[in-house]
Amino acid sequence: MVADKMQTLVAAGCFCFCSIGMLYFNKIAVGAFPLECTLVAVQMAFAAVSLLVGGWQSLHVGSAKDLLRWCMVVPFFTGMLLSSILALKHASMSLVITLRALSPLGSLLVERFYPDPLEVSTGVVLSIIVMGLGGTMYCSQLDHSHLQGVFWVILNAIIAVCDRLLQRLMLSKDQNPVDLSKTTCTLINNGCGLIPVAIAAYCMGEFSEVPHVVAQLTLWHKVVIALTCVIGLGISYCGIWAQSLISATSFLVMTNANKFVIIGIEAFGLHTKVLSPTQTIGASVTLIGACLYAQARKEIEAKAEEKQPILPVQNDANKARM
Repeated sequence: MVADKMQTLVAAGCFCFCSIGMLYFNKIAVGAFPLECTLVAVQMAFAAVSLLVGGWQSLHVGSAKDLLRWCMVVPFFTGMLLSSILALKHASMSLVITLRALSPLGSLLVERFYPDPLEVSTGVVLSIIVMGLGGTMYCSQLDHSHLQGVFWVILNAIIAVCDRLLQRLMLSKDQNPVDLSKTTCTLINNGCGLIPVAIAAYCMGEFSEVPHVVAQLTLWHKVVIALTCVIGLGISYCGIWAQSLISATSFLVMTNANKFVIIGIEAFGLHTKVLSPTQTIGASVTLIGACLYAQARKEIEAKAEEKQPILPVQNDANKARM
């Protein structure tokens, strides 16, 4: 039990670290390299090649059926990456983070119908509602120039929920898991997802613009793009690792909460975003809701542990008396 909790903590911590870094550096990268599909394709190609070269020994495929089942995740994984890049291009990081506050509510409803349903309490529902209220407060002060960004953020949130629900169903031992290693899952996501992204880049005429855009990149921008590739590999693997250990709803809450660090960086560190008092309160309320959710889940898990049967121990004792 202690080992499982430690593994969950490490997996979640690694994912949060990569997630914050990816959001921050992607925002810079897409500004310097405005060819969204090509940028995502480069990141996915780097991940796929790195896994083939450095992780081929840990590749494992149980059956062709498992392989085909996992391929269902690829369109959602790819769509999530592309919509995330477009959301960052057309909206502030704060908006991207806050508008996704209600995404756990959708996954919560779906996970109630899983083979091993997610247990829900009043505290869980209320905490998600609190996050939604915080997001509403933040968005009430948005400038009309962010309307295009709102569309991409909402689309990204919907695709992300579908992606996490599918991954949870196929990764958790308590659900309907596939017999694939984490390295294999990560390789399939990036390797197969690279194909439609590259086709999209070609159809949009991005390849012809690459030489001109690359020639204008500074050394710092090249370093940033390289960092997004490395962090992208990390977030792909750690995302699968963490998703195999926690519910899709918990994963989405964790993702939303850890990115509030970015709001602080954007507003108070980079000074690229000025938050009104209402927006500051809304962002804070959303973060408080995430903390309340964590506490509610902790209480549910504590009650579940208390209900663990101790009859086998008693039966052994009775046999010994006989």
